[in-house]
Amino acid sequence: MSLFASTEMTPRPSKAATSNDMTARAIPAGSVPPIAAKTADPFDRAGSNMPVALRRRLPRLATSSFLVAGDIAGYLIAYFVVLSFLPSGLASGSQGTIAERTFTIAALAAIILYASAGLYPGYRLHGHEHLRRRTVAAVKVAVLAAFGAIILPEGERLLLAVIGFLALGLIVQPFVHWLARGLCWKLGVWGERAVVIGGGNLTPALVAHFKNHWQYGIRPEAISPDSLEALPDGGPSIAVIAGTGALAPDLAAMRRKFAEVILLSDTPSLKVSGLQPADVGGEIGIRLTNSRSSVNSDLVRRILDLAIAIPATIVVAPFIAIAAAAIYAIDPGPVFFRHTREGLSGKPVHVLKLRTMYQDAEQRLEALFRDDPNMRAEWLSHFKLKDDPRILPVIGHMLRASSIDELPQLVNIIAGDMAFVGPRPFPEYHLSAMDSEFRDKRRSVTPGLTGLWQISERSNADIELQQQLDEFYIDNRSLWFDCQIILSTIPAVFKRRGAY
Repeated sequence: MSLFASTEMTPRPSKAATSNDMTARAIPAGSVPPIAAKTADPFDRAGSNMPVALRRRLPRLATSSFLVAGDIAGYLIAYFVVLSFLPSGLASGSQGTIAERTFTIAALAAIILYASAGLYPGYRLHGHEHLRRRTVAAVKVAVLAAFGAIILPEGERLLLAVIGFLALGLIVQPFVHWLARGLCWKLGVWGERAVVIGGGNLTPALVAHFKNHWQYGIRPEAISPDSLEALPDGGPSIAVIAGTGALAPDLAAMRRKFAEVILLSDTPSLKVSGLQPADVGGEIGIRLTNSRSSVNSDLVRRILDLAIAIPATIVVAPFIAIAAAAIYAIDPGPVFFRHTREGLSGKPVHVLKLRTMYQDAEQRLEALFRDDPNMRAEWLSHFKLKDDPRILPVIGHMLRASSIDELPQLVNIIAGDMAFVGPRPFPEYHLSAMDSEFRDKRRSVTPGLTGLWQISERSNADIELQQQLDEFYIDNRSLWFDCQIILSTIPAVFKRRGAY
């Protein structure tokens, strides 16, 4: 007899999906052309068959690589200058080797902090913000060097040299950075394509401004709001909006259309909104993003998932085996079941669970709905029942309350079909109760073993609240948010509040 069953649920009533179309807004006639000519991009020319997401990331990756190389060159210049002033005892022999390693570690630490501060490539930052972030990073490394000087033997002899090395790097790097940025501009990989929408006659001025100040990393394309729907796939991923209150009701629709929407603040040579750059962290405006994951964050998430899932699978395997034996003793038959759910980009995911229901669960549920309309109403609201006659006595309730029935999904995580944190992979009948726009949003991230609504409401959340919590997670997704959810899952399981 097979240990696996293909399904445990039956199709459920669906709800008509709705979708809001973007409302077109008009701006004064003749102010901008419908769509500006596409900015030349070597990756667009060379990779017409390349996936859109990859084609957008390659110029950014190339630019970041040039800038990192420039900062390394800046530190090399600083090293050779400082080396000429070092006492002979520190510049040769074993002490010289220690000095070289110290400078290398300091430079590496500073570059890592530059990256974490968003300086690669550092688009849409004012010049003074670049300086501030670089200085803060250098000061942090200097503080660490001071601690090292206290702890390490003879470390104080290198302290002044390291501080001088970092200070000289701050002086040299802006010049090298300027050269690397100019090279990227010449090669056509600097900046990101952005549509520019301005109220009144602001659009031509904005386009000219960003073309003249290309260092901001905005490659502007003028467009009228009523032409947004005509933009093809693979077009600009950023929208820059300034001085137009009429577009405020459409911001939600704009965020669905673009990966980033920037509400422009004033710049040194263009006053558009009265919003000061200091109010928005030194950036050129307020950024509304669609939680677009970078390649690095996706990789870190995957490493974190495997680092937790592999040892966890080994630890929980005996408990799963005991639970499986208890299930078989109460209701002989398959102890696991696989159910097809919707995963990343709509890809089917075969979710693995311990069976907690009778094998004739479908017939039991249909009979219950015929006899008790209140139970049917509860199901349509939550797609769960507090007093569910389908659940196996004792073992079924225990597995659900403790979430042990979900543990086999560690295999799905190891296989890459699921992540530790993300929206739960719901059955089709559950998803059909949600609007199509939100379903598209859910497909943009990998489904998870746990999520925001599982740690806050669990089974108490109705469809509307589930959607609200999942949407909040997707919009604010980050590695720190994921870690907080993982740490909160354990106490949520032990409390057993709302679990049935």
